[in-house]
Amino acid sequence: MHAETLPPLFVAKSEVKLSGDVFGALINLSGRRRFTSQRVVLYSVLASLGHEDADRTARDALAAFKDAHITLVQGKQGLPGVFCQQLHDAYFGTLQGDKVVRDFIALDESTLDAIGSGSRRAPALLDELVRCATPLLSVLNALTLVYEEQSKRHAALQRRQMQDLMGDIKTIARQARMVAFNAQVVAARAGPVGKEFAVVASTMTNVTGEIDDLVQTVLAGALT
Repeated sequence: MHAETLPPLFVAKSEVKLSGDVFGALINLSGRRRFTSQRVVLYSVLASLGHEDADRTARDALAAFKDAHITLVQGKQGLPGVFCQQLHDAYFGTLQGDKVVRDFIALDESTLDAIGSGSRRAPALLDELVRCATPLLSVLNALTLVYEEQSKRHAALQRRQMQDLMGDIKTIARQARMVAFNAQVVAARAGPVGKEFAVVASTMTNVTGEIDDLVQTVLAGALT
């Protein structure tokens, strides 16, 4: 087996800021990793049957699969790698996602090498590759589900933070409205001398009303 296939075990400690776009890219890459794993197996089988360019296509698909895994685990191209305990558990805990993927990559490389050299070990290796394709897909599906769950949690957290922020703004606006009202009362009592002050107080009242409208608009958007 090709023990040097992937870099050493490494859990990324990235400073990449998580966002909706980042989660979308992670889910997409994890999904493509599932598709590519099946493509690897298919073209490895075709290579064993002597189909033209099947070996090259299988190796290209394996390279893409390997690169996707490294990106998801270690992080690169603006993606964070393993960024939470749930992912760490999925890759290195009970599910052993990282080991399952690494073993699959090593097995396919050995299989393609055996096919290319005409080794008598090729049929047995190919059988093993086909046999492990379904368990691998199950693991990859579980990993993708973790990304989707983390994306939902992040979105919910963002909504709560937005609601808290808007609540603070509403409180400030309410306090400003009280100040404006009191200022209008004082200005009215001051008579002609308080006219300019009354204009300022009225403007402040209008501004707080606009803030209230804006808060409602933002909150409505955050909840959809």
